[in-house]
Amino acid sequence: MARQGERLILGFDFGTRRIGVAVGNELLGSARELEPLPAREGIPDWSWVARLVEEWQPDLFVVGLPLTAAGEEQEMSTRARKFGKRLFGRYGVPCEMVDERGSTGEAKLIARERGHRGSWRDEGVDGISAVLIVERWFAAREGLPGQGPVQR
Repeated sequence: MARQGERLILGFDFGTRRIGVAVGNELLGSARELEPLPAREGIPDWSWVARLVEEWQPDLFVVGLPLTAAGEEQEMSTRARKFGKRLFGRYGVPCEMVDERGSTGEAKLIARERGHRGSWRDEGVDGISAVLIVERWFAAREGLPGQGPVQR
């Protein structure tokens, strides 16, 4: 495992139909989106996840925690936490949860700037959301204000 400050992060934007994925470099403080994982009721094809883990050899998983606008947990929060626990259980890589409130809206703005036509169901913004989740994790480590708390 890499030292703190030099870790490779795999970030996930949990969803029931698609799970956004991003890879981040803690040293550089940047992330980039990867192909989203198709899912059925929030369950991915774990062989695809295994390939990602094998390819990137992450030191940490970061999973977005979908909270209500008031910061309360909801059904999707429970499901995202379960996904994070499964990641840890299957691969032995630590997993942290990050408040993801507003990330989908921000991702849609970014997608529109890139020319997205708004057919969100056909062409989602899951990867962009995963990048934003990883970037929030980085920001929380740097103590930047307004980035939301990191949830364990």
